[in-house]
Parts: sequence; structure tokens; C-alpha cells
Amino acid sequence: MSDDGKKTLGLLGGPRSGNVKQSFSHGRTKNVVVETKRKRVVVPKPGAAKPAAPGAVRGSDPARRPAGISDVEMDRRLKAVQAAKARETEDTERRAQEDLSREVERKQRREESEAKELELREREVRAKAKVEAEATKAREAEAAAIVAAAPPPTPEERAAKSGVLRNKVAEPPRREEPARPNRNKGREDNRRSGKLTVNQASTGGDGRHRSMASMKRKQERARQKAMGGTVEREKIVRDVQVPDGIMVQELANRMAERVADVVKSLMQMGMMVTQNQTIDQDTAELIVEEFGHKMVRVSDADVEDVIDQVIDNPEDLMTRAPIITVMGHVDHGKTSILDAIRNARVVSGEAGGITQHIGAYQVEQNGGLLTFLDTPGHAAFTSMRSRGAQVTDIVILVVAADDAVMPQTIEAIAHAKAAKVPMIVAINKMDRPAADAQKVRTDLLQHEVIVEQMSGEVQDVEVSATTGQGLDLLLESIALQSEILELKANPNRAASGAVIEAQLDIGRGPVATVLVQNGTLKLGDIFVVGEQWGKVRALINDAGARIQTAGPSTPVEVLGLNGTPEAGDVINVVDTEAQAREIAEYRAQAAKDKRAAAGAATTLEQLMANAKANEDVSELPIILKADVQGSAEAIVQAMAKIGNDEVRVRVLHSGVGAITETDIGLAEASGAPVFGFNVRANTSARNTANQKGVEIRYYSVIYDLVDDVKAAASGLLSAEIRETFIGYANIKEVFKVTGVGKVAGCLVTEGVARRSAGVRLLRDNVVVHEGTLKTLKRFKDEVSDVQSGQECGMAFENYDDIRPNDVIEIFEREEVERNLA
Repeated sequence: MSDDGKKTLGLLGGPRSGNVKQSFSHGRTKNVVVETKRKRVVVPKPGAAKPAAPGAVRGSDPARRPAGISDVEMDRRLKAVQAAKARETEDTERRAQEDLSREVERKQRREESEAKELELREREVRAKAKVEAEATKAREAEAAAIVAAAPPPTPEERAAKSGVLRNKVAEPPRREEPARPNRNKGREDNRRSGKLTVNQASTGGDGRHRSMASMKRKQERARQKAMGGTVEREKIVRDVQVPDGIMVQELANRMAERVADVVKSLMQMGMMVTQNQTIDQDTAELIVEEFGHKMVRVSDADVEDVIDQVIDNPEDLMTRAPIITVMGHVDHGKTSILDAIRNARVVSGEAGGITQHIGAYQVEQNGGLLTFLDTPGHAAFTSMRSRGAQVTDIVILVVAADDAVMPQTIEAIAHAKAAKVPMIVAINKMDRPAADAQKVRTDLLQHEVIVEQMSGEVQDVEVSATTGQGLDLLLESIALQSEILELKANPNRAASGAVIEAQLDIGRGPVATVLVQNGTLKLGDIFVVGEQWGKVRALINDAGARIQTAGPSTPVEVLGLNGTPEAGDVINVVDTEAQAREIAEYRAQAAKDKRAAAGAATTLEQLMANAKANEDVSELPIILKADVQGSAEAIVQAMAKIGNDEVRVRVLHSGVGAITETDIGLAEASGAPVFGFNVRANTSARNTANQKGVEIRYYSVIYDLVDDVKAAASGLLSAEIRETFIGYANIKEVFKVTGVGKVAGCLVTEGVARRSAGVRLLRDNVVVHEGTLKTLKRFKDEVSDVQSGQECGMAFENYDDIRPNDVIEIFEREEVERNLA
């Protein structure tokens, strides 16, 4: 125990202790007990040492045990060492057993592989022996047949068979050298002998599947070998179609030659090309001739040759419904007559009560069908009327009895004559008090339309769409005319027709109203129409019902186009999508090149002339979006007619569908308003237009749109300046006044002289100066005007060359606004 009563820290073995005094700051001290450890010396007792047992670990002997380890700890260490030695012995035995089992398994797999290889070799030997036996039998049979059919052999032939012919020794057979063994074959087999593939498991062998062509080539080689040698294949001469430019790889494919051989031939000609480069038609011709083929020159336009130009046999033709187009002046009752025939109301659905689209309808009459096309009558729709005349069989010319022949009536007559189709005149509005059918017949004579009542050949019928008068007679006239025409078509062929109208529907995409003229259009047909192509997804008839097929003279709406076609485009059915896409791309590129060529000036002089001509012309740019293609085309043509030498309307962009954000961006960049005809702007376009200050105007009647554009274009015209002469004055004397200059003393001979008016100085009736007055005085006072017969003093602004007897002409200018006609 220490002095402070605490137990000292120490170890066994009797340590020595002592006190150490520690000093701290502020005079504080502390006594610390320090123990010193001494080395323990173990002295073995006499007779305690024993010999170590075999396998004993160092330290088991108490005499050799490390210092400080008890007996319990020593026993624990001995047990751990013994357990480790036991585990090591077990691991050694287990590894030896695993090596033995792997060796047995490897030997077994090697034996199985060798057995399979031996079996495969035996199978090949049997197959080869079988083929040789069959070939031997075939040769013996052929030899027997030849011997039976041929005369006895001559000595020369016998000598030839024995190998000797007239001092000519037969060539000794070549000794076949044994094939050199492949050193890596066994190594590869041994390396992969332990792996089993799906192919090996399915076929029972380790070879890969051979293609059918490879098997046929192998059989052919075996047959040729059995027949006594190889026979060179005959060269197949092909007709190779080569366009204006063709890739080397494509040329090799069309010749069925290796690409490397074609590239090698080109390099021998001095052309360092690769398989992906394009060569011209002349170079390709040299390559084709070198490889022994025949070249067929084709052009890009030949892609349209896939469209069948079928000449129908007379026995395949069947009677079809006539296509009747109703034409005439606006508001003469075309659609009303058609409504009365169809018992429908179409006019009420058209804005302003006028037809703005081409409508296609079918009507049943006496068990047969009649197809009607209703065309607009306004002047802006001339092209739509011409399309109606091009696809029609019979034209019904509607003329109002109280209005007689009008400008659009004359245009309709011209379209009908250009299309060379028969005409039936329907004199409408016979229920009106002012109706005069005889005047209509007389007016038609001026345009070489002679009706039957005037001893002509054109049928005329007096009708009234309101009361139904004469409609039955009109239908009978149509039926009679169609019987005379003997209209027939072949429904059992690829369909062809014309696009009457096209539009972009938000829910259905591009929709085309098609009039099938020949063949039958079916669901799933692949077609090309103008610069667009598609696959028929749906066919909708004039009643709004979905149908599966559309035969000749049937108007249908076609869904499934990749874009909106132009009205008047021809639709043709082709075999594959690739053909349709290729034709559409060719047509689009041709149209693009044509537009570029038309818009480009060919010489510098033309460029300068165009620029100079456009300097004095003001343009009103507009952007147009319409609901259907026909309306857009009609409005663009109407815009082209607005203007004169000073101002014109330029349609920057026209399209079908809703007004989009892209249209607003174009309008902002060009400062143009956006006109929507039966379409509206979407939400994003409206917001963008409000932010950027772009004007959007909506219209549903073409008259209003044309009138507004005319008014806007008229605002670009410079005002007309009109001059009104108000007086003359003669210069009697010229005075020099200090601070003023020369002043003319004048006598007003006619009218009145005003200071605010313009003046001209005439010398011998020749204008020598035109300007304004600086001063106008009567006596010494400034006055605003001087009446006739009075004297006054005049001084010109910035002009002093005045002489006596000169005449001063006084006039006033007035600006008058101008309007486009």
C-alpha cells in the first residue's frame, strides 16, 4: 500500500515502487507513485524437463514456454495448432480427389468427342461411297445406252480408249500427294472438346449448318467430278439498266458481279473510286461491256414507267355512271338545282349562299347512278371550273331566265368546248315574273351554242329549282345523252382517277376528294398522286359512310396520304411503297427545279432589269391559309389579278390547314398580315400574334377577302395630284428692291392671283420656271390675293431671271385618292 492509502499499480513478479514529485504552474505540486518492472527469471526445477512428444508445438514444454503464458492459454494454443494441421490434411486430400475426378471426366469427354468424330467420318465415307456408286451406275447406264445406239468402234477409237492414239502416248495419271496434316486441328479440337453448342446438340455433330445453295453447289461439284471432270459454267448475259448516275456497288449488284472486281476494273481505267462513289453513264457503259453484259440506258423520268398504261380489252369494259358537271354564273341556281335533285340542302351550308368548294354527289335515277360535280361560279374559281370540265362526261350549263348570259356563263361555255364534252342548257328560275327563256336562247347564239329549239343540237330544258318544274325532263335528257355516249370502264384493274378537292383535316390528316375514273380503288391500295403518295386507310362516300371499294365514276374521300395534294392531280395505284415513294420524290424534285428555273434570271442584264422594274412597284405581302386546296388556289389567282404598274399583291405563302406559329413568324419577318379562309389560328399562334403585333383576319366569303385586299392595296397607291388653273398675270416692268431682289410689276389679266398657289413663269409659251411666290403686294401692302384687272407686285422664291412681257401662270394643286379597279 502507498502512503495515501491507494493500491499501487503493478505486475506480478514483485515490482519496485517509488515516489516522484511533479511541479505545475502557480506553485502546484503532485506526488506520483512510479513502479519499475523487473525482468522475470524462471529457473526450472531439477527433473522437470521431459522430451518433447512427436508433433508437439514449441512452448508445450513448461521449461521452453514463453514468459507470462499460463497453462490454460498454452492448451488453447496447442488445440488451435492441431486443428489447423487437421484442416490442412483434409484440404490436401480433397484437392487430390477433385483432380482425380476432373481427369476422369476430361478423359470421358475426349473419348466421346473422338467417338463422335469417328462416327461423322464414317458417315461421310458412306455418303461418298453412295454418291460414287450412283455415279458409277449412271456412267455404266449411259455407256450401255451409247454402245447400244452407236456402231462398233473403229481401231482408232479403241486405241483412244486404251490411251494410245496414232503414236500419241496418253498422259500418265497424276499421283495424288497426301494432304499435309493440320497441326492445329487436334489442338483446337482438344481445346473445344469440353464445350457443347446448341448446333451440336441439335445436329449430333460439331459442324455448322450449310445453306441450301451451298449444298446444291456441293452436289453439282460431286456430279461433275463423277462425270469425269469439271465443266465451265456458261456466262449469263444480263440487261443492266443504268441511269444518268449510279453507285459502283449498285452497278455491281445489277450485273451480279463482285464489287471488288468492278472497283479493280475502274482502277485499271485510271479511276480511283470506292464502292460508294457515283460514276456517270458513259463510264458505267464501259464497265458493263467489259464484263460482257448489255447496257440499257434509262433516265430519272423512267421511274414513272411502273404506272400501268393498260389498254383495256373491249370484252372487259362495263357500263359506268355518267359524270355530270353543273356550271354557270354565280347565283344562277346551280347548287339549288342539284339540291332539288338530291332532296338536300347544300346552299345553306355554304358561307354567303355561294358554293366555294367542288361538291361531288351520286344520285339514283331509274335504277342507275348519276355522278354530279357542283362547281363554283365566281370569277375567282375559274381553275376549279376548268378541273370540273376536264373530268366530266356531260356539262349542264345553268342560265337564269331573268339574268341571261353573264361573264362566268361565257367562261363555262369555253371550258366545256375546250374539254369537248356535250352540253345541256338548263334555263333556271322559270317561276320568276321576269323570266324570258327565249332571250337566253338568243344570247347563247352569240357564243355558238345553238339549242334544239333554234334548230341546233344542244338540248335545252326549262326548269325551276324552287317549284321542281322540268327536273324530271332534265334527268331524262341526261340519261339520253349518256346512252348516246355509251360510257364504259374496266373495274377489274388498278384504279386511276382525279383529285377534285384536297384539304388538311385536324383529326384525319390530309384528305383528298377523288373521282375514280377507271378501275376499282380498294382499302390498302398503295397509290401516288402528284407529289404525294400514300396507302388507302379509309374510303368515305358522299353520304359519309365508310366503304370498302370504289368503282368507276364514284366520288370518295381518301384517307392515308402523307401530304396534301394539289387539286387536279391524277391518282394512280402502284404495286409497292418503294415505287410510290420514288415516283413522288422524283415529281417533287422536278417541280422544285422547274420553280427555281422559272424564278431565276439567266443573265445579269435580266437581273438588273428586274431590280429596276421592282424599284417603282409597291408590294403588299400577305400570308394565306385556307380550308381546302381549291379555295387556296382560287384566292391566290384572285390576288394575282389585283394591282397595276405601281402596286401589286404578293402571296408569300399559301397553304391548307390551321394558322400555326410558323405562319406568324413568317408574317412578323415580312411585315405581312395573315388571312384565314374558313380556318382559325391555334392557341400558340394567337398568343404569338398578340405578342408580336401580327394582324390575323378571318374570312368565310371570298368576296369580302378580295375587297379588303383591294382596299389595302389601294392605300399603297400614291395620291393623284390634280392642278386647277386660277389665273394669269403679265409682267409689265421689273424693279430691283433692296433686301428683296427683283420684283415684277404685274397686271392680273384673268382669274385671281393667290400667294398660297403655285406659279409658273412662261416665256414665249415655254415654261422656264415653276415654284412658289415669295411676296405678293398691292401697292405697299402684303395681300393674300389679287383680283383680275388689278396691278400687283410679285417676287419668286429663289429665282430672279424675270423679264418684261413674261406671263405668270397661277394654279392650285389638289390630292385625290386613287383606288384599284
